[in-house]
Amino acid sequence: MRSLTLNNGVPIPQLGLGVWPLTDAQAYVAVSHALKAGYRHFDTAKVYDNEAGVGRALRDSGVPRQEIFLTTKLWNADQGYDAALRAFDAGLRRLGTDYVDLYLIHWPVPEQHLYVESYRALERLHLDGRARAIGVSNFTAATLGHLLTRTGIVPALNQIELHPYFQQRPMREYGFRRSITTGAWSPLAQGGTLLDEPAVVRIAREQEKTPAQVIIRWHLQLGHVVTPRSISPSRILENLDVFDFRLGHDHMRAVSALDDGARIGPDPDTFNRRG
Repeated sequence: MRSLTLNNGVPIPQLGLGVWPLTDAQAYVAVSHALKAGYRHFDTAKVYDNEAGVGRALRDSGVPRQEIFLTTKLWNADQGYDAALRAFDAGLRRLGTDYVDLYLIHWPVPEQHLYVESYRALERLHLDGRARAIGVSNFTAATLGHLLTRTGIVPALNQIELHPYFQQRPMREYGFRRSITTGAWSPLAQGGTLLDEPAVVRIAREQEKTPAQVIIRWHLQLGHVVTPRSISPSRILENLDVFDFRLGHDHMRAVSALDDGARIGPDPDTFNRRG
């Protein structure tokens, strides 16, 4: 497993397992399979309602905690300084651990005007050693820029919707200039038509890989942290088998040419779901 180094020096495995929208029981099974396959990075969140299953699988595996990179997220209803601290403590109890490796604000929810106060709580958690790194998710140039002028610790990572159909080049460049690692959610565009794209199918055939492996490899070569979700043991293994080949410049350009600017999820600057 290859790692990137976050801006505070903490290494993060570049490829991990996401667990949305798995149930608690499904997350337990998926994480257990992934640990046996060699995964060491797991991405969950309070709103996924499966932190307990993830934590139970980690403990039952016997893999030392220090070998695992665990990410979870602060939900919208828990924003605000004191509320965020309480939510973090509750999350640790569900996960059954005394620290997380990365804690993210899940959405800025700009209508609430609370994400700066929430991030200040994350800064305290980081300084106390309870979150090895802190960051954000679904922040745009507007919300991230506002945050950076009012807080002291530059987020280690911004996890955003990112796949060949929606590549977010300006946001990736914005993060790069500020040493903020980009994480990709829905890296495979939730499957569907992306894996049937003629260019992707052609590259997969040439590389003797699957279309999903080609897309994951595209992300890795662009420097993204990628956490595709699966519960299938064979797919979990398949998604990990991407370190023995490399896409050439023509292949990378062919995948990048698929960008049509279409989101799957909501626009973070207007998404204000609180519950």
